[in-house]
Amino acid sequence: MPYRKRLAPLLISLLLPLALAACGEPEDTGPGKPVAHRRDAFKAILDAFEPMGIRLRANQYDADQFIAQAKQLNKVKEGPWAYFTPDSNYPPTHATAKVWSEAEKFQAGQQKFLAAVSQLATATETKDEAKVRAAYEALHDTCRSCHKEFKK
Repeated sequence: MPYRKRLAPLLISLLLPLALAACGEPEDTGPGKPVAHRRDAFKAILDAFEPMGIRLRANQYDADQFIAQAKQLNKVKEGPWAYFTPDSNYPPTHATAKVWSEAEKFQAGQQKFLAAVSQLATATETKDEAKVRAAYEALHDTCRSCHKEFKK
């Protein structure tokens, strides 16, 4: 019996890391790794966009920071779209099949997103917090609606 009591913690300590590793997402093994590339591109968008929302919710608006972040967002806004290739609907994607079956609707969402990024950049140049908030919310709404429709 004492042997079993000592063995159980050892087995748990050896098996737990393996179990946790198994919970991770699969690696993108597709040719050219389009899923990994679009995820990286979305991360770049989020890295530019998310701090704006955090500051707005905390009432810490800084016009110059918003201008800089809007410029960065404008630079990376086109990043993910080319990687939604017809052969890229496989794990680890979080895109639904509707991205491809309703391609026109998905592309219309992309266009709304791109226009909203441009509108946010224009609003930040005014340094008017109310205009920036409205443009930020409009952009956030395009993200939300696309995620609701096209993301698992």
